[in-house]
Amino acid sequence: MRIAFLSCFHPFRGGIAQFNANLYLELGKKHTVKAFNFKRQYPDFLFPGKTQYVTKDDEAVPIESVALLDTANPFTWRTTFRAIRDWNPDLVVISYWMSWFAPSLGWIARRLKKRCKVISILHNVIPHERRFFDKPLTRYFLRGCTGHVTLSDEVARDLKSLAPNAAGLTLFHPVYSHFGERIPREEAAARLGIDPQLHTLLFFGLIREYKGLDILIEAFGKLPGGFQLVIAGEAYGPFDRYQSLIDASPARERIHVYNHYIKDSEVAPFFSAADLVVLPYRSATQSGISAVACHFEVPMVVTDVGGLRQAVGDTGIGLVAAQPDPDSILAEIRAFFDNGNLRILCQNACKAEKERLSWHAFSSAMLDFTDKMLWK
Repeated sequence: MRIAFLSCFHPFRGGIAQFNANLYLELGKKHTVKAFNFKRQYPDFLFPGKTQYVTKDDEAVPIESVALLDTANPFTWRTTFRAIRDWNPDLVVISYWMSWFAPSLGWIARRLKKRCKVISILHNVIPHERRFFDKPLTRYFLRGCTGHVTLSDEVARDLKSLAPNAAGLTLFHPVYSHFGERIPREEAAARLGIDPQLHTLLFFGLIREYKGLDILIEAFGKLPGGFQLVIAGEAYGPFDRYQSLIDASPARERIHVYNHYIKDSEVAPFFSAADLVVLPYRSATQSGISAVACHFEVPMVVTDVGGLRQAVGDTGIGLVAAQPDPDSILAEIRAFFDNGNLRILCQNACKAEKERLSWHAFSSAMLDFTDKMLWK
């Protein structure tokens, strides 16, 4: 089968690019796959981070792609459509995660849909930080596709709310394995410059308001001296607010901050040094961080939002806090460390999930779904 994959690839960085690279490589084991990339995802003034692109120090997977699409330049929409059309694919796969992309990707999808099947992978249907134009723009994109793959029940419900008659399949977020294996705890702690004897909590990933880092900082301040908190990731927006909370915390000497984009080779030490990953999210669909934690077999505490209960609580790889507030997070952290068996139970569950949530299983289920779709 000839599969055209339209989304962001190297030299773009971040979770979506990592997801696409892993799926591209898996699909390429049995099919002819070509990556059609962005020339530009966003104008710089819309991007809250330091850079959208891989730097010379990063180790992103260098997927070979054709960079054509500038979301802000409609002339490139036609160029991208023609390039994919002329390559003559049997299937087009499009990753989608926010409404900014809906006009360009929707315009291209509607025209390709007349010639082949077009399947979207929906990381989000409704963004975490919502705007009035999200729903109408996303509806425009959804109607351009033959069918849709969602990564959690939460996203599937959002899809149903905007496109009740759309064909959809709910799968899962596969486990990332390209970060390497665990390293000894003492070695990991030495690399980070932290005490290997303390119970270590990890908040990992891009820092955005909806991810609730402020909730975790407040909860951590109520833990005794045998704990330390590691915060690792680039802040999308000013970090001043969080730094003020850290400075005011009675546990500030045991909070370690690594406020920068964590490149692939730096990931293993953070998870290898951690006893527990904490995701105190105010809202969520699914989380790529939970997939990384599962790979390194680190238990989690998450909040009962979006698909996190489904991915973490229902599978036994972690605990679920009832509310995204400090007391609820604190209660689950204490429950984990008070029960000596929980770590073993969660780690065993992670081992089982790593086999179930493979890229091979994901791609096979996605292609089985597309085989059954009627060409419209």
